[in-house]
Amino acid sequence: MPNSPTISVVAAAYNAQRYLAEMVEGFLAQTFADFELIVVDDGSVDATPDILARFAKADARVRPISIAHAGIVGAANTGLEAARAPLIARADSDDISMPQRLEKQLAYMNEHPECVALGSRMLMIEPYGSPLTVTDHKLTHDEIDAGMLAGGGWMLPQPAAMVRRDAVMRVGMYRKKYEWSEDLDLFLRLAEIGKVANLPEPLVKYRIHPNSSNHVRRNQQLAIKKDLVAEAYARRGLCMPGDLEFKMKPMEPEAQKYTQWSWAALKARNVAGARKHALSALRRRPLDPSIWRATYCALRGH
Repeated sequence: MPNSPTISVVAAAYNAQRYLAEMVEGFLAQTFADFELIVVDDGSVDATPDILARFAKADARVRPISIAHAGIVGAANTGLEAARAPLIARADSDDISMPQRLEKQLAYMNEHPECVALGSRMLMIEPYGSPLTVTDHKLTHDEIDAGMLAGGGWMLPQPAAMVRRDAVMRVGMYRKKYEWSEDLDLFLRLAEIGKVANLPEPLVKYRIHPNSSNHVRRNQQLAIKKDLVAEAYARRGLCMPGDLEFKMKPMEPEAQKYTQWSWAALKARNVAGARKHALSALRRRPLDPSIWRATYCALRGH
């Protein structure tokens, strides 16, 4: 393809106005500049199209594509099909890529032609961007593949993934029947034709917030994991262990989660965010002394 970039970044956005600009700005600040940023507007009814149009006018690398609402699989596949580069970096509209993400992932993919999908560890942040913790993702193919075959949808994180376009097309892209666990399904199929890996450095700031799909769609994700993992065992000619359990880590109580976010925001000197989280926690558990302490410190600002 003439004049094609080295990397295509593909993101889907649906009513993403709250965090979208931060996602785009994260890519425009990359140390590696030869990329296109394809953002598929999945029928948004908020300011998402206007935000994308503003960035596209200022930087030709930003390529908005507008479609009627098709869901996460339809939007993602639209972006994959439009990608002009041999390497595709996936992104979510509410996360932020570190400045060296594309540079570091490109170097690894060039040095390891057998690798078809590459993720990284991530820095977890609360809704206002204050750091929480760095993930401990496994790094090697064998560890990641074994975890995926056990139903681990977090083994290779999609918001940090870089994949080879030809490999993704070869296995059939994302599949609608496994929507909401479509990433696990795709990475299992990719692991059957090449190697997968994660880099040890945190290259993406992964935002935890109440409206993320991992919070809202947990039950749907769990319900379909057994089917897609069973299909992966069958494709590989293996017998799925009868004692394999499909569980998701229990969610923290909301009051505890908001309290944790309040302390993280306060530590990052984000006083306004700390106060909002503390008051959210207090509304949910008004008699908890630990929440009153967090609220008091947030109101004082230290």
